[in-house]
Amino acid sequence: MRKAKPKKRILLPDPKFGDVAVTRFVNNLMLDGKKSIAYTIFYDSLEIVGKKMKDADKSPLEVWKQALENITPQVEVKSKRIGGATFQVPMEVRPERKISISMKNLVLYSRKRAGKTMADKLSAEILDAYNQQGAAFKRKEEMHRMAEANKAFAHFRF
Repeated sequence: MRKAKPKKRILLPDPKFGDVAVTRFVNNLMLDGKKSIAYTIFYDSLEIVGKKMKDADKSPLEVWKQALENITPQVEVKSKRIGGATFQVPMEVRPERKISISMKNLVLYSRKRAGKTMADKLSAEILDAYNQQGAAFKRKEEMHRMAEANKAFAHFRF
């Protein structure tokens, strides 16, 4: 590498829960720099999750964290060109990347959902991920299946 690695920015914890992971998720959720709107959407969706899961002993924040954990991939495939052929090589995902992939998938698939407001869509996707179903969970399963199918090329890891 010619350039030095950029410094890792330190994120401030969110105002309601005091959690840095929430801030990171809100940053992924945010469009056009409208952070206050993104916070409103996130907090509203957690409220909806809380209402739908009254009987559960977990708080909505714990449900969200468990949902993220359920859609976090452990392995992924990366293309590597060897002697004119391109192989899909399974690789373990770095811890930082695991978190960002799961957050991005949750936001992406909640945007694609049918629903009235973004808070409704996000809460529905969080509940689906918590119950190990929904589009984001399917995406994780797909990544794992691809890695399993290409396990023969694991010796090409770089």
